Amino acid sequence: MADGHRPLLQSFPNTLPPQLSSGTSVANSLVLNTLLSHFAAPPLPPSKTPVQGSQAHISRGMYGQNHQQAHNSRLNGGPGRAGPGALPMHYGYQQGAHPHQQHNQHHQAIQQDHSNHGAGSGMIGPSNFSSAVNLSSSPFSNPNLQNGHGTTRGGQAQALNEHWAEQLRLRKDAERAHVAMTEAHQPHFYARLKAPENRGIGGTALTPGGSNPAGDGDEDRRRPWLVEKTNKRQDWNNMDMSGQGLRVLSTPLFSYTFLHELYIASNRLTYLPSDIGALRNLRILEASNNLISELPPEIGMCTNLKSLFLFDNQIRELPYEVGCLHLLEMLGIEGNPLNPTMKEEIMERGTKSLVNVLREQAPVPMPPSPRKPVVIQEDVSPALERVKAFTWNILCDKFATSTLYGYTPTGALSWEYRRERIIQEIRDRDADILCLQEIATDVFREFFSPELAQSDYKGIHWPRPKAKTMNEKDAAGVDGCAVFYKASKWILLDKQLLDYANIAINRPDMKNHHDIFNRVMPKDNIGIICLFESRFTGARMIVANTHLAWEPTLADVKLVQTAILMENITRLADKYVRWPSLKEKEKRMIQMPLSVLEDGAEPKKDFPDPKPSQEYRSNTEIPLLVCGDYNSTSDSSVYELLSMGRVSPGHNDFGDHQYGSFTRDGVEHPFSMRSAYVHLDGTPDELSFTNYVPGFAEVIDYIWYSTNTLEVVELLGPPDRNHLKRVPGFPSYHFPADHIQIMAEFVIKARKDKKQIVEPDFGSGSHDRRH
Repeated sequence: MADGHRPLLQSFPNTLPPQLSSGTSVANSLVLNTLLSHFAAPPLPPSKTPVQGSQAHISRGMYGQNHQQAHNSRLNGGPGRAGPGALPMHYGYQQGAHPHQQHNQHHQAIQQDHSNHGAGSGMIGPSNFSSAVNLSSSPFSNPNLQNGHGTTRGGQAQALNEHWAEQLRLRKDAERAHVAMTEAHQPHFYARLKAPENRGIGGTALTPGGSNPAGDGDEDRRRPWLVEKTNKRQDWNNMDMSGQGLRVLSTPLFSYTFLHELYIASNRLTYLPSDIGALRNLRILEASNNLISELPPEIGMCTNLKSLFLFDNQIRELPYEVGCLHLLEMLGIEGNPLNPTMKEEIMERGTKSLVNVLREQAPVPMPPSPRKPVVIQEDVSPALERVKAFTWNILCDKFATSTLYGYTPTGALSWEYRRERIIQEIRDRDADILCLQEIATDVFREFFSPELAQSDYKGIHWPRPKAKTMNEKDAAGVDGCAVFYKASKWILLDKQLLDYANIAINRPDMKNHHDIFNRVMPKDNIGIICLFESRFTGARMIVANTHLAWEPTLADVKLVQTAILMENITRLADKYVRWPSLKEKEKRMIQMPLSVLEDGAEPKKDFPDPKPSQEYRSNTEIPLLVCGDYNSTSDSSVYELLSMGRVSPGHNDFGDHQYGSFTRDGVEHPFSMRSAYVHLDGTPDELSFTNYVPGFAEVIDYIWYSTNTLEVVELLGPPDRNHLKRVPGFPSYHFPADHIQIMAEFVIKARKDKKQIVEPDFGSGSHDRRH
C-alpha cells in the first residue's frame, strides 16, 4: 500500500459493522454500503480486485472499481467530469476546513447571538417536551408567505439577507448532490468529498470532545477531564450513507457516539429515530431529500450541531427542543411546507433567532420523578446517633449566563428562579450539615442566612482569597464555600479557613520551587474545616468542605490541594483530641437558635438537657466528613489519596513538577476513608454523574467519611433517567444548578471503651505460694 493511504479506522474489527436497514433496492449491497460509509480514502490502483455485487474486498482506504470513475481524478486534484452527473465540491469542503471542534463544556465561552430572548416568565404550566410550536401563542407575525423564497411582502419586493441567500445556495448544492446520487447513480457523494480531508486524520490525538483543555479565568471554565484521558485516538469521525434508498436507520448506527458528521441524504427515510439523541458529538447532520415529516424531540440532545440540513423534506413543525441547539449556525429548511411564522423568522432573522425563540417559548416540561432514598443498612440500633450530610455546588449567579449555558432558557437561568428552587430543595432534604460551593458573600448574607435561619440553620462562609484584593462591592460577589448546620442539634466549636495557595508558598519545603508559584499560587481555591459537638450525645465531629481547581491540565495542583487539606485535617484533629469538655451551661447557651430561646430565657422544657462532651484518645477516633466539589473522577490521584490514604512520590499526576516533601516522600493521611456513594456502585441505583452538561457527565462531588467511626445507612438516589433522555444538560427548570446535590445519612458507631487491666487478687495464701 502506498504511503499515506491509511484507513479511517485505526483497527478494523474481525466482524463487519452493524447492518443498516434499507429498502429492497439495496438489500444485496448492505456490506458494501456500510463499508463505504466507514471509509473515506483514495481509491485503489486498477490492479486491485474490484467490489462486485454483494462481495466486498476489504482493503485499506478502498472504494470499489465501479466507483473509481468520475471521482478518481477529483480526489487527486484533477478536473472533474462534466455533465449532469458531475460531483461538485459540496459546501466548499477543503482540506482542514472542518477542524474537530470542542465539546460545549462547563462555563465555556460560546459566541452566540441572544438578541431575541423571551422574558421567560411567561412559561406557566407543565407540558410534554415533544410539543411543537403553538401558533396561537407564537411571537411571530404571520404574513401570507408561500413555500417558495418568500421575497415579497404586501406586494413589495424584499431583498434577500445574507443568511437566507446562503440557505438557498446550500439547497442548490444539496439538489446537485441529489441528482448525482439518484440520476447518475453515484451514491456516497459526501464520502468522496471528505476523502482528502480524512487522509490526515489518523495522526491526531483528541481529547474526549476534541478539545484542548487549557486556559483560565471564570469566563472560560471547562470540565475537569483528566490529562490521561486526553490521549485517546479516533481515526474517523464521519459516515456517509447517502443515496442508498434507506427506509429506516437501525439502532446500531447510534452506538457510534463519536461521529462528528452523518450524511443520510437522498434516501427514503420518513422519520429520524429518537436514538439520534445519542449522537451528541455531531457537528453536521445532512438529511436532505428524504420524506421526513417531523423531527424527534431528542434532536435537542445534539447540542454540538452547527449545520442541520433538512432541505426538501415534508416538515411542517419544529419541536421546541430545537431551541437547545445553541451552536447551530445553519438550519437548512427550504423546500419544506414549514409553518409560515417560523419560515418568516428564519428568513428575516436567521437560524440563531429561530433557535432562540423556540427555546424561550418552550413550555416548562413535566417534572421528573422524585429522587428516592436508597436504604443501605436496615437494622440500625435506635440508640445510635444519626447524622445527615448534604453537599451541593449551587452554581454561582455570575456564571449562570446564556453565553455559557446556551441550551437553557433564560427563565431557568434567572437567579430569582434558581435560588427559590435551591432553597426549597435544601428545606425538603432537611440535612444536619450542609456543605455548599460557589456561594457568593452577598448571597450568603442577604438570602441564604436569613432564609435558612427559619429552618433552624446557622452557617459560616468564606469567599475565595481574591476578594481581599477588591473593593467591598466587588468582593461581595466573589464565590466561596459555606457550611450550615442545625443549631438545635450541633454546637460549632471551631472553624478554620484553608487558603491552599498561601499555605503552599509558605511551606519551608516548597517555597523555593517554581511550580508552587507558577501552578499552585495562581489558583485561589479554598477549604473549610469545622469542629462540631452534638447537644444530644456529646459526640464531636470534624466536617470539611472544599472546592478544588477545575482545569484538566492541573491534576498535580488538585493533588497538592487535597494533600494540604488532609494534612491540616490531621493537624487539627490532633489539636481537637486535647480540647477540654464543655460545661453544661456553656452547651445550653452556645449558638442556641432563636427558635428555641426567647428573650435570652433558658431553653424550653421540652428541649433536652445537653449531654457531657465525649473524649477521644487519638485523631482518628473523631468522626470525620470531607465533602465538596473535587473536579476529579474516580480514576484520579485525588480519589486515590482520599480512598487509599497514600499517593506515591512518582505518581503520574505529579509529572516532572516539584512540590517539596510531596514529590520527595509521597502524600499520605492516617484516616480510613470511603466515598459514601460507593455503596451504590454496580447496582441499578448507581450514581453515574454529579455534574451534567453537554460533553461531560461524571461524578466529581463526594461525601467522604471515616469508616471506623461512621456507617452509611441511607443515600439520596440518582435523578430520573427517563427525564434525562430529553435534557441535554443542567441547569434546567427542574435542576437549578449544573451539579446535583448528594446526601448521605450516617450513624456514629458505638465506641469501644478502653479495657481496664485489673490486677487479679489471689488472696494471701496464694501470694505466699507464689513466692
